[in-house]
Amino acid sequence: MSHAIHYRITPSSPEAHLFEITLTVTQPAADGQVLSLPAWIPGSYMIRDFARNIVWLKARCNGADIALTKLDKQTWQCAPCAGPLEVRYEVYAWDLSVRSAHLDTTHGYFNGTSVFLRVHGQDEQPCSVEMVRPVGSAYSDWRVATTLPLAGAAPWGFGGYQAADYDELIDHPVEMGRFDVIEFEACGVPHAMTLTGRHQADTERLARDLKTVCEYHIRLFGEPAPMSRYLFQVMITGDGYGGLEHRASTSLLCSRDDLPRPRQNGGQDEMSEGYRGFLGLCSHEYFHTWNIKRIKPAVFQPYDLSREVHTPLLWFFEGVTSYYDDLALVRTGLISRDSYLELLGQTVTRVLRGSGRLKQPLADSSFDAWTKFYKQDENAPNAVVSYYTKGSLVALALDLTLRNIGDGRISLDDVMRTLWQRHAVAGVTADGLERLIGAVAGVDLTAFFQRALRGTEDLPLAELLATCGIDYRLRPAEGNGDKGGKPGSGKGTPRTVLGVRSGDDALGAKLLHVFDGGAAQQAGLAAGDVVVAVNGLRVTHGSLDKAIAGYAAGEAVQLHAFRRDELMTFAVCLQSAPADTCYLTDREAPDVAQQQRRDAWLGDIQSRA
Repeated sequence: MSHAIHYRITPSSPEAHLFEITLTVTQPAADGQVLSLPAWIPGSYMIRDFARNIVWLKARCNGADIALTKLDKQTWQCAPCAGPLEVRYEVYAWDLSVRSAHLDTTHGYFNGTSVFLRVHGQDEQPCSVEMVRPVGSAYSDWRVATTLPLAGAAPWGFGGYQAADYDELIDHPVEMGRFDVIEFEACGVPHAMTLTGRHQADTERLARDLKTVCEYHIRLFGEPAPMSRYLFQVMITGDGYGGLEHRASTSLLCSRDDLPRPRQNGGQDEMSEGYRGFLGLCSHEYFHTWNIKRIKPAVFQPYDLSREVHTPLLWFFEGVTSYYDDLALVRTGLISRDSYLELLGQTVTRVLRGSGRLKQPLADSSFDAWTKFYKQDENAPNAVVSYYTKGSLVALALDLTLRNIGDGRISLDDVMRTLWQRHAVAGVTADGLERLIGAVAGVDLTAFFQRALRGTEDLPLAELLATCGIDYRLRPAEGNGDKGGKPGSGKGTPRTVLGVRSGDDALGAKLLHVFDGGAAQQAGLAAGDVVVAVNGLRVTHGSLDKAIAGYAAGEAVQLHAFRRDELMTFAVCLQSAPADTCYLTDREAPDVAQQQRRDAWLGDIQSRA
């Protein structure tokens, strides 16, 4: 053990979901070494209190037990000792997500923020990690997938790894178990994807499509890529979705039905909605390799993982990334232009269906992510706007604005490259970012940012898209499953609605959200109420909408609902479904300038470089 700080992590009891970790500090602080576990993980802006999963914690020095004093919920101080200091502890790992740790008899996964105690005052010290195979023949074929640099371990093997400092240590998640490996190169850089869980994926297609996405992003920012290798870690479940970015890898959770299948297993060449979404997720997390992992808010340099760290810039780091994830797919030809416009229309629809956009400015949504976006309640659609979805629309509006200002000569692509060249090391501030974008544009964009970031007025998307020969259209939703992005059926008048979102309950239809200005809110219904009858006839979650649709807008109906244990009666005047569902179409006869702008925007930048 040559490093001043050494960790040994063992899946000590997979059946009980327990990792055992031994931390050795060669030269502990003379006045008593302080240790802590992070409260949050970069990329997920919510206090998660990972220390609550520590089952027990013990310390020894020179063969004798030493006292540990707990200073707060996540921090301990060891009694003074000359060293080396050995700290042993156990972590309960049963969170199947990309944010924490999970261990059972099929696999193990962890982020360093969940398992590796920070040694205060020695954050810059190099670290070594020994990963130990679980005991028993059942685990003899387990392997390890991580981008932590090797230090004695064979590739994909248990053994020694290392990190330059604590920040690097916690930025390389680890997957261990049985998994399939897909390997390919992108712009000369080795890439791999591991697939943990049962699947019938077309691995050749995955490698081919991922190579296309990765090379696009590398060339957008400019070669060489900022990492020497890259890993997509995929956990496959029956119904999962999520991703978290890291400096040289990403952890992904996906549904097995979203992966492409080979033709002999019922697959097809067409792009399914599920696979389109999975590729968009991979594209999103890969774009983060530049936009948040290296170009980042100044307040994240360095990260303070002990508390909330607020920034008004998440709209840029998540919203711009959300804009480019699907844009990369259409620019590279992986999806069609119609498919991209469908996705864009669905994003607009999600924003329009929440009145929170008219109340919460986007910069505030970013700043308050910790307490509002990540802790949404029943009133969230009426109070909160997503910095992901609206942020991506601001990125769209900014891109088209820049293209119009520069007559097609400048775009958001230029902003991203300029940021990469100037801020790959230095952090970004809100004022500095707006000044930089204005400098790239060559004009004052204060009014744009005031409206888009600090105001609550809807963006002028119809006007901006029209400059590219694309028509912006709105219609009422035709049912709860209508995500937008496509024209409606055109059948009859708009359906009648209550203005709620409901869920299943043993008694009837439980109201999950009651939307501002809707018929239900005006009648006094509230989230949590369980509707049991409409005009004296029983309803369930599955039949409520159909029952309401049987009446005309403006007609009064009587609803019976339980609020807690009280049966209440409400007189409801029904409404027509609002025109909050967006779809985008190519204009039938765009002029030459509009065609050129559209092709420049949605075409492949690599073919024009």
